[in-house]
Amino acid sequence: MRSYVSHLYDQAVSWLAQADPTHREILYASLFLFFLFITGTVGYHFSEGWGWFDGFYQTFVTITTIGFGEVEPLSRRGRVFTVLLAVIGIGTVGVIGTRIAQMLVSSQHLRERHMKQRIERTSDHYVLCGYGTVGARIARDLNESGERVVVIENDPEVIEEIKENTDLLLVEGDAEEENVVEEAGIARAHGLVLALPEDSANVFVTLMARELNPDIFILARTGYHRNRRKLLNAGADKVIAPDEVGADRMAQVILRPTVDQFMENVLRTGALGLEMEEAVIEDGSLLAGSSLADSNFRQEFEAIVIGIKDHDSGEMNFNPHPQDELEANDTLVVLGNNEMIERLQQEGCTA
Repeated sequence: MRSYVSHLYDQAVSWLAQADPTHREILYASLFLFFLFITGTVGYHFSEGWGWFDGFYQTFVTITTIGFGEVEPLSRRGRVFTVLLAVIGIGTVGVIGTRIAQMLVSSQHLRERHMKQRIERTSDHYVLCGYGTVGARIARDLNESGERVVVIENDPEVIEEIKENTDLLLVEGDAEEENVVEEAGIARAHGLVLALPEDSANVFVTLMARELNPDIFILARTGYHRNRRKLLNAGADKVIAPDEVGADRMAQVILRPTVDQFMENVLRTGALGLEMEEAVIEDGSLLAGSSLADSNFRQEFEAIVIGIKDHDSGEMNFNPHPQDELEANDTLVVLGNNEMIERLQQEGCTA
């Protein structure tokens, strides 16, 4: 028993030595407050002849300044004791409250600084403005694909949701303010996704981002088809209207149910173990300078080439001919399982 107590004592001493000074102050003040409660209870018991509970209750209402009346009329000695107990007890409670507040503020500042440092070390990422219904889905898909995402959001409730339920990098502020966008690393970002609810805000941020990073890829959301041209003129590379996409999908279900089933099973849910991916042909790779037939593409990689995007013209060649020549920096759009695509990217497209 003695060895166990000695072990606990050594652990306590070790923890106190390593603890933060603020934590130690809170602990010492709390122990002192506990001692005051014992002292007050015992003092009222012997000076006034009260029961133990009455003494504890009077100590509690005195230190917490609740302001209830005395349990019983106090003697002069009891009143002097109450004054001393109140002065010391209220001061101790004040010290504990102040230190706890400082600790919480310091902890919040530490988290914010850590988040800022993580963002400063991030590059080739995507900046996502707006974490609404559309933005949250985009962030989830990008995150699951291994892409780095920095979210800009100014709604306090949404910010708390991001902090509690995700591990996303977050910048708190208005995306229309230049310093906020710069804090998100717009100059080092690979792309900008605008999912703000107002088209006017998306146009403004597009103009600002294009000025800060002329080479960045900008994908913007619009609520109205008539605003698509404004966003493109402002510098957006691609503009999507989620309502129109949803409506087209619903019409597809009615008009072409089999095609829709194929798209859903193969391209969206991966029910057949297949997914659509793109692979860039590097200069000096196996496929560079050869045709699909010459490279024995189907036999070597088993994936299906749906299209080839020409690097120079940017044109997409769907259902390419086996004799079509593949050039360096062309992009293949292929359908296959993870193993097929990984082998294609490593053995066929990598120099």
